[in-house]
This record gives sequence, structure tokens and C-alpha cells, in this order.
Amino acid sequence: MHLEPSTWGKQSRTTDERKFLSGPAPRGSELVRAFRVFVECIRGFRALHFAGPCVTVFGSARFDESHRYYGIAREVGRRLGEAGFTVVTGGGPGVMEAANRGARDAGARSVGCNITLPTEQQPNRYHLSYGPRMNRRWYLFERGL
Repeated sequence: MHLEPSTWGKQSRTTDERKFLSGPAPRGSELVRAFRVFVECIRGFRALHFAGPCVTVFGSARFDESHRYYGIAREVGRRLGEAGFTVVTGGGPGVMEAANRGARDAGARSVGCNITLPTEQQPNRYHLSYGPRMNRRWYLFERGL
């Protein structure tokens, strides 16, 4: 039996997603998409311009407070904060939350660059008052820039 893509159980939630997944698009719309990515990158760079020296901590959203990796990430965040760094994470739960929490424990700046996902991660509560509480982004790759 051949299943049509619409019956696979996963559907796009946004018009942009549907357009992207529908295949090649006219050059003009590809140019518009590239421009949107560029503008979002510039906004991200401007938002972090005054954050000072930063260290980005990457990690899973799946570990809760009782897991040993949570404790390790919290300690890393604290030590980075004490060393004068701004701690940057993906802004979600788990290891990201722990690193932000550790920076908060040290009284250091803590930034979360969360992405907009329809059903997934929610921002954690351990961001200090640096600009907007959460930088919401559409493109995952920007968090690594």
C-alpha cells in the first residue's frame, strides 16, 4: 500500500513550512526567504552586541533537575559567570536551563536564544534581565552563529 504524504501523521503548521516542503520555488520567493534569514541574523547579532564576552552552552532539553548532567551544566554556568562571561544557551529546559541557572547563581548575564517551535520547547525561567527576556528565532542554525 502506498501512503500519500498527507496521511503520514505529520503536517506543516505554517504556510512558510508548507511552501518550503512543497519543493522548488520561483527565484523571487527564494530571494525573499534568504533576505528573511539575513534580517534575522542581523537582529540576533545586534541583540547580543552589548552582551560582552559570551560562551554558548549546548545541551539536551530532556534532562531534569535530578539528572547528574543538570548539576554539571549548572556548575559550568556558575563558573563561566564567575569568570566574567555571559552564558548563552538555547533557552529551553534541561541542560540549557541548568547553565542559565548557574549563571544566575553567580549573578552573571544569561541569555536564551530560543526558536519558535509549534509544540516543543518552552523558555526556561533562569534568564537575567538582559534586554528582552527571550530572543525568539525562526531558524535553528542561527543559535550556533
